[in-house]
Amino acid sequence: MLRRMTNLFPDALNTDLVARATSHYTPNYRQTPLFLVRGEGVWVWDRDGKRYLDFIAGIAVNSVGHAHPRLVAAIREQADAVIHVSNLYYNEPALALLDKLGEISFADRVYFGNSGTEANEAALKLARRYQTRVKNAPEKTGVLAFDHSFHGRTYASISVTGQPKYHDGFEPMMAGVHFARFGDLDHVVSTIAGAGGTIGTVIVEPVQCEGGLNMPPPGFLKGLRKVCDQHGIVLIYDEVQTGVGRCAEWWYYEIDAVRPDILTSAKGIGGGVPLGAMLCTDEVAQGWGPGSHASTFGGNPLATRAGLEVLRIIEDEQLLDNAYKVGEALGEGLEALAKRHPEKVADPRGVGLLRGLRVRDEAAAGRVVEAARERGLLLNTVRGGVLRMVPPLIVQKGHVDAALEILDEVLAAS
Repeated sequence: MLRRMTNLFPDALNTDLVARATSHYTPNYRQTPLFLVRGEGVWVWDRDGKRYLDFIAGIAVNSVGHAHPRLVAAIREQADAVIHVSNLYYNEPALALLDKLGEISFADRVYFGNSGTEANEAALKLARRYQTRVKNAPEKTGVLAFDHSFHGRTYASISVTGQPKYHDGFEPMMAGVHFARFGDLDHVVSTIAGAGGTIGTVIVEPVQCEGGLNMPPPGFLKGLRKVCDQHGIVLIYDEVQTGVGRCAEWWYYEIDAVRPDILTSAKGIGGGVPLGAMLCTDEVAQGWGPGSHASTFGGNPLATRAGLEVLRIIEDEQLLDNAYKVGEALGEGLEALAKRHPEKVADPRGVGLLRGLRVRDEAAAGRVVEAARERGLLLNTVRGGVLRMVPPLIVQKGHVDAALEILDEVLAAS
């Protein structure tokens, strides 16, 4: 049974609401003039009742779809019990999620925050303190990151983001950050050597998502692990977007069998409820002690209960297998589109349900997104004019076929 739309402004026109929102928001977003009021499964509806196939899923956040009955029930039940107690005390949902994350990952220890940015900030702080306080290497305060990477918007995370547009107007960035070319192990080695022994941390997205859905070349991540071991460097995997089943395994590191020292997670882990996590080994966790880092809201009962239910749903509904099977169908469909419209799109890429297709005319990519939206399909673009498709993990082949048909129509008409 479909739920009713929650319309807080029943008599207002959409254009009036957009104008009001624009006048009140700080001007740091460029939102589509669309109010979404309801979601169910892989679908969302705007306030005028138009339905859209959601292949952006809150930017890879709504991992089990919109309004999954089990997730809704878990959130409702927890909200009725206790929402927040702070980290002055323990709470059972957080402990249950700690147990589950330990079961499905390499991690011995977990820190909870509220977002991917916070998880990355925590990871960078832990790695530095581990080097200076545990390894007695005060010179190893430098960080190696990668060109075209994206790690968040706080000062440390933006400083290690390899896209200058995000730095504009916020300089100077954090000192001691070096950038290497993603996929170029020789450049990594030379950059570390050139830093004169000051690099103590490497942070990498195993797949560069905002940077254009760039896949790692074969052997690159294993080589990176080896280099870090040789130089006593802490290796951080930013799996904010690639983790929690997005790539058809719990974590991307399982695909290449390369275990990091620290892993960050957010987006899909909460299924729409703000939740971030930093996972690490016992060894690296020694870098922190009481008071060394904290979050008022991190690990609250509501968010962690939601996160626990998301992981249980993924497991019970075999959504890792679904991400692989349906992801392969989506990948094959994008290959077919590239062959059918070679003058307009190229280079299908991705893994699992993290997929992209490059629009040859980068300036036209936004128009493709707009035309798809008009036909009832939501997606977006990332660097290089790449169309990004990250539907909920519950998506079925029929939904993929419908999305591909819309894209085919859009490309044929453009």
